[in-house]
Amino acid sequence: MKKKILAIMLTLFPIWSLFLGQSAKADDTIDIVFDSTYAPFEFQDTNGDYKGIDVAIIQEIAKRSGWKSKNTYPGFDAAVNAVQAGQADAIMAGMTITEARKDVFSFSDPYFETSIVIATLSKNKISHYSDLKDKTIGVKNGTVAQSFLEDLKDEHGFTIKAFDTGTEMYNSLSAGAIDAVMDDTPVIQYAISQGQDLAINMESESVGSFGFAVKKGSANESLVTDFNKALKAMKADGTYDKILAEYIGENDNSTETSASSSLTLTGNVLNKATPLKTTYTIVSDSSFAPFEFQDDSNTYVGIDMDIIKAIAEHQGFDLEIQNPGFDAALNAIQSGQADGMIAGMSITDERKKTFDFSDAYYTANAILAVPKDSDIKTYEDLKGKTVGVKNGTASQSFLEEYKDQYGYSIKTFSEASAMYDSLNTGALAAVMDDEPIVKYAINQGQNLATPIAGTPIGQYGFAVKKGSNPELIEMFNNGLAALVESGEYDKILAKYFSETEESTNQGVDETTISGLLKNNWQQLLKGLGITLSLALISFAIAILIGILFGLMAASPFKILRLIASFFVDVVRGIPLMIVAAFIFWGIPNLIESLTGQQSPINDFVAGVIALSLNSGAYIAEIVRGGIEAVPVGQMEASRSLGISYSKTMKRIILPQATKIMLPNFINQFVITLKDTTIISAIGLVELFQTGKIIIARNYQSFRMYAILAVLYLIIITLLTRLAKGLEKRNK
Repeated sequence: MKKKILAIMLTLFPIWSLFLGQSAKADDTIDIVFDSTYAPFEFQDTNGDYKGIDVAIIQEIAKRSGWKSKNTYPGFDAAVNAVQAGQADAIMAGMTITEARKDVFSFSDPYFETSIVIATLSKNKISHYSDLKDKTIGVKNGTVAQSFLEDLKDEHGFTIKAFDTGTEMYNSLSAGAIDAVMDDTPVIQYAISQGQDLAINMESESVGSFGFAVKKGSANESLVTDFNKALKAMKADGTYDKILAEYIGENDNSTETSASSSLTLTGNVLNKATPLKTTYTIVSDSSFAPFEFQDDSNTYVGIDMDIIKAIAEHQGFDLEIQNPGFDAALNAIQSGQADGMIAGMSITDERKKTFDFSDAYYTANAILAVPKDSDIKTYEDLKGKTVGVKNGTASQSFLEEYKDQYGYSIKTFSEASAMYDSLNTGALAAVMDDEPIVKYAINQGQNLATPIAGTPIGQYGFAVKKGSNPELIEMFNNGLAALVESGEYDKILAKYFSETEESTNQGVDETTISGLLKNNWQQLLKGLGITLSLALISFAIAILIGILFGLMAASPFKILRLIASFFVDVVRGIPLMIVAAFIFWGIPNLIESLTGQQSPINDFVAGVIALSLNSGAYIAEIVRGGIEAVPVGQMEASRSLGISYSKTMKRIILPQATKIMLPNFINQFVITLKDTTIISAIGLVELFQTGKIIIARNYQSFRMYAILAVLYLIIITLLTRLAKGLEKRNK
């Protein structure tokens, strides 16, 4: 009996499993896998959301077919394996329908007829395969294009270089490592529409069709039927054509595109978020022309300044703009001392962990700049030479990636002015910087040339601290969309990039020391005032700190000596810049982590505290040394006469020690005055920082630093004379 029941169950099992499978599939979410980086079919926008032709088609088909789909983007190879292993139900990844693949997958009707084509940089025209002789052609590994080129390479005498990713391939083309690439025609057309310096001068080659696919013989075969039905309807009502037009459109291979054409915008022109604060504090760089710099009236201008002001006006919020410098601005956002930052800041995955970004407002290229008389024409010419780059930039990452291939060495700089000075003096053979920066430098009279086309390196975005001020991001996106729609965005960029634009220094000639002084004396005087105020206040407080700990260091009580020694060793053992940074940025972050409340510290106050502690530690040693320089017998004689320790110190020891210490006090004040330049690292615009801001506008570093040197020399010489005079009077 048991055997009969078992036989019946086994006979019915396929039928049960069929019904169960259909029921489960009706309720289950459909897992669809895509490629991760295959624009315009699938790619991430500036918000990290995936979009593209494949994504848009699946979204529409899912809506029409009643699918509940889950889209993931593991990359092409991983997607193919996921469907074969049953970890995903279907694949939509620009997948070419081939006879070999039909053995493993069931394909839908073709949703895109694809072709491949040769592309070059726009300046290097190749119009026939015979033009490829003795050249190197890049192609992505494992593609139809690779097979196509393999069949032609012997006939036309070119070599093939295979790449794992399109990014590597196009970077090599931009760098001159290869002469041309072959890729899917829509991929190249999309790259051109996004402002890439590419050109197509040959007919494309039809190579097949893309299809939606499921594992052959699986329970997901019905998805192919649904796909075909919905795709047919989409083509009939024009939805399919609209999707393709959105991402490919018509292409005339023109490189004369507007600056706004490369932006992906999510803002709503008609919407206005509600400001949650009366005034928003926005921080920016201090010297990053043409994005932010001071004009000849000492007012900050530039692309970033114009954009944020126009957006604030459109969205109806007030703002206060500060320009402490890039690093100081970053830290100001993180410590809650500012609400937002616009400073030519590249949007990167690493920065997204700390900041929330707006839509990108500028697509950046990096470009190599060399002296006009240089014989450097390609990256190969850099072999054995030194290339300058600003530290922490996308340009640095690009140069690091290719330095072994081209045999150059890299020297990093924290500021553009120092980098360009090194290029002008011959210490560098070339520099790599953002293209607008190089263009601006050339417009300002720098004798530079750009022999190699620019390389895309990323996009700039407006940023806030992660999780804070979401309304500010919304207002920026809405305002940016409005600027682009009205044409104001392109006008702002043309204002600073146009070669016919008048120089920012329209008044006094700043190529001479007299011109620099005449045009900037008020700015320099203000910076000098801040420097002297910072030094005087800090030193006054430092004297009190130094005397206290100096007396403790000379005390007969061991505990007091240990405390003084600990203070002196700790403060003198930490560089002043780190002390200033810790006070200005570290302490507010610590307070916020403990209390949840933001407690920013003013940059001048932070500078005073840092200098006071630093100078106080050194003055403590001066005081201790002065006291110990008084013969010990005087203390013993006084105590033997019954005079108390305190009276002995006050009446006998300290008057003598003061005469010994006085010249050292003056010397320490001179050191404190010099150390004020270090405080510029936290964004305080004292005399040295003022000079750097002026240099960023006019690139007259030699003359401006000469002026600063003379100013410091005059002040310090006067103080030295004072010290010698006091020393003579007290002898």
